Amino acid sequence: MKVLFPVLVTLALAGCVVPSDPMPQPAPVPVSGSPAGTGRLTSDQAARNFVTAIKAVEPVAERICRERTRNVSCDFRIVVDDRPNQPANAFQTLEADGRPVLGFTLGLIADARNVHEIAFVIGHEAAHHILGHIPQVQRSASQGAMLAGILVAVGGGGQGAVQSAQQIGASLGARRYSKEFELQADALGVEITERAGFDALSGAEFFSRIPDPGDQFLGSHPPNAERMAVVRRSVAAMR
Repeated sequence: MKVLFPVLVTLALAGCVVPSDPMPQPAPVPVSGSPAGTGRLTSDQAARNFVTAIKAVEPVAERICRERTRNVSCDFRIVVDDRPNQPANAFQTLEADGRPVLGFTLGLIADARNVHEIAFVIGHEAAHHILGHIPQVQRSASQGAMLAGILVAVGGGGQGAVQSAQQIGASLGARRYSKEFELQADALGVEITERAGFDALSGAEFFSRIPDPGDQFLGSHPPNAERMAVVRRSVAAMR
């Protein structure tokens, strides 16, 4: 694991600016809560919670990754997007050599109300990699692009129409399983979070503060209530 600590120092010293699509989760640890009468943590508390969560969750995620995957890199690289005014967001992606990257914006780190919430987000993003969601999305996008392009070409469409259809088909294909993938990552994220010594139920309270996507047609995320139901079932199964 490699954490970009200079970025974390920036977070702690310069303060924080106060979610969205990913793709493009030991012994109990002390909890740092928000100051009395406020919802937000100080920048120092937010930075400490993030480092505490990373240190505890990352080795658990790597161990589960090694147990459940084959020929896949489990050496997570942790990065922080320290650009100002970025919205609260976390994502999982892959480097060119297949190394998994977990990314977090300062906005997300600042918005987490306690260490359990940040631990759950880390576990959730790590779960996307362990479950192989990026390769599945890529395959689905490729299939969607190919099918849409063929249909337009057969119908007599020109090169420009075919390319436009391929772009739309790729987008639709990429979203085909996105809601299911989010729920799968929530379930495995619960296991990673709990095994790292945190409370996944408290961690999932993050959902109560993000916009509820509802049951949108072709939406990328499932309704918050559905996600909370998955978290509760997963926690009950573990405990």
